[in-house]
Amino acid sequence: MEELSVGTRVEHPRYGEGIISKNKLTAYEIFFEKGGKIELTKRNTDLTVLEKNVDAPPHKGLTISDVENALKYVLDQYGALNAVVPLGEKWKGGTLLIQPANDELKPKEIPIEVFFHKIVMLRDRLRVLEQNINSHKVLSDEEKLNLQQYITRIYGSLTTFNVLFAEKEDFFVGAKSK
Repeated sequence: MEELSVGTRVEHPRYGEGIISKNKLTAYEIFFEKGGKIELTKRNTDLTVLEKNVDAPPHKGLTISDVENALKYVLDQYGALNAVVPLGEKWKGGTLLIQPANDELKPKEIPIEVFFHKIVMLRDRLRVLEQNINSHKVLSDEEKLNLQQYITRIYGSLTTFNVLFAEKEDFFVGAKSK
């Protein structure tokens, strides 16, 4: 349904005729002859437009799409949105076998996709930690640098798992040798 402006006349099967008095983010506030002031969701399919208010200025508030885009941006900035990271083709459907040295103990088999997901989550959480350190208001630049060096070393320790990634841009990268 298109966005309706304040002053538009509508009809509802239960409440009768009414006039939109407020255009909120997800709902309209409508004054009905029979029901008084009622708030109905914008997705309500029972509303019939009787007469649009063409003189009303266009709605300049936020739309649901605006809010969704803002949330995506904020969540992405803080690493809360997990990017889809593809597993290397040769590993799909495979398993990781962890074999203990003691033959009396059973080996542990883990689907490679499960293990890969945990590696990706670890990488994403390290990135969030890195962002939090860099934007921390109390830590000095020297303290931030020291903590950042530890994270770089962790990335370097995890480069072994790069073999699992399909795309090189998803790899762990440690300190570059000079």
